[in-house]
Amino acid sequence: MYGGGVILNPEFIHGTSGWTGFGQGATEVRISHTNNRFMVASDRKHPSDSFSQKVQLEKGMFYAFSAWVQVSQGSEMVSVIFRTRDGQFVHGGSVMAKQGCWSLLKGGIAANSSSLADVLFESKNTSTEIWVDNVALQPFSKKQWRNHQEESIEKVRKSMVRFQITSAEGGVGVGRVNVLIKQTKPGFPFGCGINFHILESTDYQDWFTSRFRFTTFTNAMKWYSTEKKRGQEDYTVADAMLEFAQDNDISIRGHNVFWDDPKYQPDWVKTLSPDELQKAAEKRINSVVSRYAGELIAWDVMNENLHFSFFEDNLGENASSLYYSTAYKLDPTARMFLNEYNTIEYSGEKKASPGNYKKRLQEIFSYPGNEDIPAGIGVQGHFGPGQPNLAYMRSSLDILATTGVPIWLTEVSLDPGVNQAQYLEEILREAYSHPGVEGIIMFAGPAYAGFNSTVLADMNFDITPAGDVVDGLLEEWSSEDLEARADDGGFFSTSLLHGEYEITITDPISNSSSTSRFEVTKDSFKIIYHFHV
Repeated sequence: MYGGGVILNPEFIHGTSGWTGFGQGATEVRISHTNNRFMVASDRKHPSDSFSQKVQLEKGMFYAFSAWVQVSQGSEMVSVIFRTRDGQFVHGGSVMAKQGCWSLLKGGIAANSSSLADVLFESKNTSTEIWVDNVALQPFSKKQWRNHQEESIEKVRKSMVRFQITSAEGGVGVGRVNVLIKQTKPGFPFGCGINFHILESTDYQDWFTSRFRFTTFTNAMKWYSTEKKRGQEDYTVADAMLEFAQDNDISIRGHNVFWDDPKYQPDWVKTLSPDELQKAAEKRINSVVSRYAGELIAWDVMNENLHFSFFEDNLGENASSLYYSTAYKLDPTARMFLNEYNTIEYSGEKKASPGNYKKRLQEIFSYPGNEDIPAGIGVQGHFGPGQPNLAYMRSSLDILATTGVPIWLTEVSLDPGVNQAQYLEEILREAYSHPGVEGIIMFAGPAYAGFNSTVLADMNFDITPAGDVVDGLLEEWSSEDLEARADDGGFFSTSLLHGEYEITITDPISNSSSTSRFEVTKDSFKIIYHFHV
């Protein structure tokens, strides 16, 4: 992206050409000791005092932004801002910039209209200078964006696999045999949340089990659900939902051990002293994690720990780190997630920005004793009704993926709007195509169960337009049955989506056949599968 895209003079080789000062303060181009040119905003009076360039935004286009930024002292949040024709300031992303090293600011904007816009920079601390280099704003049509997604899916979600069919007696290749491959379980976890209504309705059960193999209980495991009154634990609903899921081969994410928002503590917890809270929280984590140890694939140990700090405020700054340690000791088979909102869906987010999320993740999992805990990044994905900013979403996932920690979209929903189905598909495709994303759970479902934001089926379980999108993607992201014929040496190759498969080999001469199972993963390109007939 260093070409600049629609940005003129992106590396300031031609001084300030193409750039103007924005607001008050001074701007100049400086040259480093390595002969590198960069722009500086100094003597600032207001957060948005910096420098800007006008760009023409075209309706329906996505614009991916990047720049290297630095501040003259300390560390400060620096954001890119798009000031639109009507004077609105639209955030395009932010990064914690530091003195003495360059940080990459990534983000973008989805253009809802065709107009001129000013690209500028913002930092609340006006006493620090903003330094910027290598600015780029790259435009993409929706077709170009979709093409990139498809290319990524081919690379990330599929593998080219090679088979050889041999005789059971001598291991010699058997040619011209017929092969039938059926996928028995997709490799990418694409699931949906459920609530207690699943226990009441066979229609709800049939709707869910015909589609999904992964779920999260939206409320049943939360503290305010399992211990409404102090000392009176009740896991009846959660246990019944667990039994239903396991009977139907559905994997479960544990949600959640603690919720750091003071508002969502059980009422009796809000009145406890710090000593009482510590004892109650210790009892809670030991109770819920021990009860379901070995039964779940993941735990949201701390929910919304960047936006809120109830436990840290009352029990000390290392409270969350200690709870991750405890949860892992109680259930070492589950992946331990930090779960947050607005990290990928809202470009104006500061507290839970991708950079701050990375920092908090590092703090928790670098705490002494936590280094070997299998960490997970949970980004909820509650989107508003308008055009999702896929450029910002992608850049956020890019930043989070640099940790090497698996990313899950844990609670995807989209507020009602005229283009809800279209936008839901765009969000899900963006997540599925990103190499850092390893799973998606929607907080959506039938109106019968009270899902009124993203309704996938109405009160009669008739499928809505949003539900049609989900059903279409479930089909698209699963492999169709494949019929093939081996060559003279018994070999054949094909590209398959990751997942579990059943292969049936039939000799057309003797009409004998055999059936075996195999799994395709991202490492399968290294393997030749050998099957006998």
